Amino acid sequence: MPEPPPFSPTITLLTLSRVWEAAYADALKPLGLTTRKYGLLGHVRATPGISFSELARRSRITVQSAHTAVAGFVESGLIDDGTAHAGAASTLTITAEGESLLARAAQVVARLDAEFTARDPDLTQALRAHMTRTLSASD
Repeated sequence: MPEPPPFSPTITLLTLSRVWEAAYADALKPLGLTTRKYGLLGHVRATPGISFSELARRSRITVQSAHTAVAGFVESGLIDDGTAHAGAASTLTITAEGESLLARAAQVVARLDAEFTARDPDLTQALRAHMTRTLSASD
């Protein structure tokens, strides 16, 4: 029988990530959201007036994909594009309905965070410390 591979924190983190990403996706699904859609809405809320180019850049998707997603959000009443006509720069803003959806999604994330923390408080603290160090180093 071959020896098991040595412990890899990278592989372990990726494995844990996939498990929790699946739980996250399943929890967002009843709200009609995906991870990408939740992120896009969050970017629009955080940066009112954001352009499609900047939204795409922040979301790591193409501008065409950003246009497609935003068109769906506008149709659903989640985002307003105050200058939606050809040749004009867009000014994307979140609507009250979009804010409400993001608030419900935040409750889902809080529940998952609580579950994660209850299962592994030490890992939660280690992740918090790592994020703090990372953000401090970028200042």
